[in-house]
Amino acid sequence: MRVMVLVKASEDSEAGVLPTEAELADMSSYNEQLAEAGVILAGEGLHPSDRGVRLRYSGRDRTIRDGPFTETKELIAGFWLWQVSSLAEAIEWAKRIPFPDGEVEIRPVFEAEDFGDEFTTELREREARLRAQLEAQQG
Repeated sequence: MRVMVLVKASEDSEAGVLPTEAELADMSSYNEQLAEAGVILAGEGLHPSDRGVRLRYSGRDRTIRDGPFTETKELIAGFWLWQVSSLAEAIEWAKRIPFPDGEVEIRPVFEAEDFGDEFTTELREREARLRAQLEAQQG
């Protein structure tokens, strides 16, 4: 199963406070462990919300709002995409994240079989072609 591990923002991350050299070294070591175990598929830190925008959709209308966004507890400071055997395995890996303080949220990623009969053979084939195209572009 794939899971998205969402790193919640903090007052420091929203203020643009960057990690120390020691914190970066610890995180690099942790990411290397994830890679060696074949767990990590992707992962990145995100700039503070003052560098982002939000789009709200209402029918055909689109409203764009520039950051910063005030609800820090609702913001994301980074993410990992992991391939694990279970949610329990993801939790075990997450327990080892070298954060002095913080919070993460782990959410399973939808897989094709989760969509049932509505995800027809034709739609699955289209999705497979798109994934192959994206992998070729990244490779």
